[in-house]
Amino acid sequence: SYADNFPEHVVLFIHGYPLSSQMWVPQLEGLAGTVWGVAPDLRGCGESGTPGGAVTMTDYAEDCVALLDELGLEDPVVVCGLSMGGYVAFELYRLHPDRVSALVLAATKAGADTDEGKAGRDKNAQIARDEGVEAIASAMIPKMFAPQTVADDPELVAEVREIMTSGSVEGVVGALEAMRDRIDSTPTLATIGVPTLVLHGADDQLMPPAEGEKLKAGIPGAELVLIEGAGHLLNLEQPDLFNDALLDFLSTLP
Repeated sequence: SYADNFPEHVVLFIHGYPLSSQMWVPQLEGLAGTVWGVAPDLRGCGESGTPGGAVTMTDYAEDCVALLDELGLEDPVVVCGLSMGGYVAFELYRLHPDRVSALVLAATKAGADTDEGKAGRDKNAQIARDEGVEAIASAMIPKMFAPQTVADDPELVAEVREIMTSGSVEGVVGALEAMRDRIDSTPTLATIGVPTLVLHGADDQLMPPAEGEKLKAGIPGAELVLIEGAGHLLNLEQPDLFNDALLDFLSTLP
């Protein structure tokens, strides 16, 4: 029957920086038929334009909710955010807890930028303006993967470079400023009242696995899965392990 074939769970996949919805292809394809995956390009990223002006985490979160509305998805959905997408997920939960049935927080953290971190964002924004998105991609690529991925899978590395360089300077600068100015989500952790899965690459060079441990410790009942052989882009480096962990988690939801 129709009901048997219709995916039980809707998952909103929110991409990281400086990427686009293309980073979620192994999930959208690998989980097709099992979950209904919705993967937007955040404003200024991928194929999404930008209305211009400053952009905030609130803007990204409200854009995601507007897309769910547009698709007629008014019931709560599973929100899965990776890295910057995790920051957006926190903001979405704060603004619209009624729209979130569960959270999947991948390669992300709760804390705000330090002063040093903020200065780094500004420096990178200037590099993007002066030298273009290619310079940003070249600087970030080595840090995005587990060292063995860079050695063993040049095809994946090239694919990610292509996704990164497809963005606009405006989109990259907007994301850097939104991350720089985001609030500290640490106080939010204790208020999270939905099932939460924390996924982290064991070899994440950009976001130490200790950040995943902090999320597990701070969010009531959260589960943490460390994915071996994966760095910051764990969903692309180990898609089968990532998808299996996600499916195991979804199977526990009401």
